[in-house]
Amino acid sequence: MTTTHVTIIGAGLGGLTLARVLHVHGIPSTVYEAESSPTARAQGGMLDIHDYNGRLALHAAGLVEDFDSLILEGREAARLVDRDGTLLFDQPDDGTGGRPEVQRGELRQLLLDSLPPGTVRWGHKVSGTRALGGGRHEVTFADGTSVDTDLLVGADGAWSRVRPLLSPAKPTYTGMSCVEVYLYDADTRHPASAKVVGGGALYVLSPGKGFVTHREKGSNLHTYVMLARPQEWFTDIDFTDSAAAIARIAQEFDGWAPELTALITDADTAPVLRPLAALPVEHRWERVPGVTLIGDAAHVAAPNGEGANLAMLDGAELAQALAAHPDDVETALAAYEQAMFPRSAETASEGTELYALMFGDDTPHGLISMFTGEGQND
Repeated sequence: MTTTHVTIIGAGLGGLTLARVLHVHGIPSTVYEAESSPTARAQGGMLDIHDYNGRLALHAAGLVEDFDSLILEGREAARLVDRDGTLLFDQPDDGTGGRPEVQRGELRQLLLDSLPPGTVRWGHKVSGTRALGGGRHEVTFADGTSVDTDLLVGADGAWSRVRPLLSPAKPTYTGMSCVEVYLYDADTRHPASAKVVGGGALYVLSPGKGFVTHREKGSNLHTYVMLARPQEWFTDIDFTDSAAAIARIAQEFDGWAPELTALITDADTAPVLRPLAALPVEHRWERVPGVTLIGDAAHVAAPNGEGANLAMLDGAELAQALAAHPDDVETALAAYEQAMFPRSAETASEGTELYALMFGDDTPHGLISMFTGEGQND
């Protein structure tokens, strides 16, 4: 087996899957993560793991049984509701969807627990990278320390510090932002909103705006308020004043049913603004010895339900390629990238089409047609 030590930047789902599958194949790795600990920040909401990418990665990691114990039953249910609260579409979770939901933080902890102690080095924020020649690179950290690498993998997200070694591309604003809020213990404290959400995901859509709400553990409701507005529009909102920010966002939904607007106005958390950025759909690079990218570092796109799944599959396939070519790292990297580039481009293109269905002029009819598998509704 190869003696090449793999240096991974970023302890997200992609980087940890890569480290785990490398460990399964006896390949050593170290993961450097900017966060100070596994609990330094919340890890986001629910995640649906798909049988054609994320679950394949879990198989490669030998973690399917452990993953199955994390699944939240019934959360694959989906419904569309009109702005006045009228139910337009209701799809129960019959167990055949192939996209079971789990809490992102629990999946990340499962991957962390599967690694040898000391694999992840916390508190290592990357300040720069540079080529040393011969396929080696130097990674410098904010504390002034550095490490030289045999093989460097950027798993460090949309604003990757590793990407400039391969590509000058930078993510650009998609024209849409998301504002996240939570309602806690909604069945008891917010029963009208809990009822309209149902058992899984709720979609309330209008051209250029809408809600996507997920029922998480403990009847918590996690709402993503989607708004197609210039970044300057959000800059004029003071998000340090939670009440004022929520009131301003809620104005965009005047006249909507009160049980829907309550998903914003009754929020138990401060609103969190997330501008959505993406790399070019066909983003790729020429092979550079000793370095590659996985996940959002390679192909960040507007959220479409595939990002985490693709990152995990990237990590698993890169590890498997390295295991298949133990004496030829460059052949392994080329094989991985050859499969990754078209896959990520296809998914990004599909995501653009999905956003058009969700927030274009024909919404929500086009999305209903997608859910039902029927032709476009008139």
